[in-house]
Amino acid sequence: MLAAAAFAACAPVSAEQLRPYTVIGDAIPASLTGTKGDATRGRSLIVERSSTCILCHSGPFPEQAFQGDLAPNLSGSGARWSEGQLRLRLVDASRLDAATIMPSYYRVDGLTRVGAAWRGKPILSAEQIEDIVAYLETLRD
Repeated sequence: MLAAAAFAACAPVSAEQLRPYTVIGDAIPASLTGTKGDATRGRSLIVERSSTCILCHSGPFPEQAFQGDLAPNLSGSGARWSEGQLRLRLVDASRLDAATIMPSYYRVDGLTRVGAAWRGKPILSAEQIEDIVAYLETLRD
């Protein structure tokens, strides 16, 4: 229930409200919010099916009976990628692989297959991105 409340509390923002970021190499080194995210909220967002993470990814979520197998297991994410690399993968994974099936969670421009309710709005807020990054950084095994 906490996850649903956390997800609902951050209503989608419009393109005009997106916070600027800079991509350097394969990463967005700086936080979108200027602060560290909350790892507990990040975990809740990942396992909340409405955020879509768990639909494609699996990981250390024993309470989730059905986890995805279309994308990498999230276990060890914090050991495989830096904070900035994790952030770019969430913001716009297509910058790393144009053929990826992973949604661009914080990009709105140049997208063609977007539901009417989400056009011009990111899937996740900057705060939610930072919360998920904070949690993924804790996954070292």
